[in-house]
Amino acid sequence: MPPATLAKRSSPSEDTRLDTIDWQRIGDDLDAQGCAVFDKLLTSEECCALSALYRDDARFRSRIVMARHGFGRGEYKYFNYPLPDPIAALRPALYGPLSAIANRWNAAMGIDVRFPDDQFAFLRRCHEAGQTRPTPLLLQYDPGDYNCLHQDLYGEHVFPLQVAILLSQPGEDFTGGEFVLTEQRPRMQSRAEVVSLKQGDAVVFAVHHRPVQGTRGSYRVNLRHGVSRVKTGRRHTLGVIFHDAK
Repeated sequence: MPPATLAKRSSPSEDTRLDTIDWQRIGDDLDAQGCAVFDKLLTSEECCALSALYRDDARFRSRIVMARHGFGRGEYKYFNYPLPDPIAALRPALYGPLSAIANRWNAAMGIDVRFPDDQFAFLRRCHEAGQTRPTPLLLQYDPGDYNCLHQDLYGEHVFPLQVAILLSQPGEDFTGGEFVLTEQRPRMQSRAEVVSLKQGDAVVFAVHHRPVQGTRGSYRVNLRHGVSRVKTGRRHTLGVIFHDAK
């Protein structure tokens, strides 16, 4: 499917796929392990169309080669505004329910920051602080490529959850390249979570830290995410970050 057809599809915010999300399960999974999976958030046609955009440099504001910065191997590109559909529809549609989880987490961790339930109101907050550059990105991995464990923190205003959507079909387009999340709890060894995704599936996960219930109340744990080594083929992923960057 050529990239131009993205604009011809109904936006995900009007699609029954978002209406059928079990947000109680998403919240429970995030509370339990710091991540949760949306099944078939995008169709295979939408995934192929988004992957094809990688060749169109006019869509992007910058290209990052990971090896030059010690980030791993592979590369990614940050989109320009205006964002292409369905990203422009998915970003605010997912933000609304996730903002309730983010506010609950901040309250549990004793963090005073609260997020509006409308993403455009949150982006105004970012832009007033000089964070005006869009952060949704496409990532491309070839054989031997990987993404080191990291956190996507771009300025003072950080939304504590983000989403990664697998655009390629594992086992057909590529092998290896699993999404990995690590969690460091105080005075304990790190815990790793490997998330299996199919084409069109998405994982939502904590950007920086999250609350964990202990015997004396909630405490913060630190999280990082990355991608294991791709063994064969090419892997494309869409990253949906809800705060903008300086």
